[in-house]
Amino acid sequence: MSTIDTEHFRKRLEDEKGRLEHSLGFLQRDNAGSIADELGEVNDGSVDNHLGDTASATYDRELEEGLGEGAQQTLDDVNAALQRLEDGTFGTCEVCGKPIGAERLEAIPWTRLCIDDQRRAG
Repeated sequence: MSTIDTEHFRKRLEDEKGRLEHSLGFLQRDNAGSIADELGEVNDGSVDNHLGDTASATYDRELEEGLGEGAQQTLDDVNAALQRLEDGTFGTCEVCGKPIGAERLEAIPWTRLCIDDQRRAG
């Protein structure tokens, strides 16, 4: 792919990788304990559990776990794109083998599919 500025995309991907690793680290540190630990004195037995506090903590934890899963998937995609840069296949659709459009690569540099195959994939 002589028309692709690989160093530009390598930098973009490395920057995104750093951002995602930082976010994942924050989410892991923020959720290091159990929900009981998070609720602290509400669950220590000296005070009745307040259903609203428990529900709120559970919702927050599940939301953060979902964010973490999404960030991990994107990080995996970014790492795969960096590998494609090394392999010389970056910017080539994995389905049809045609070049991925420059605008699509600028928008989502870790994409594996051209816009047409992405639409077909859903």
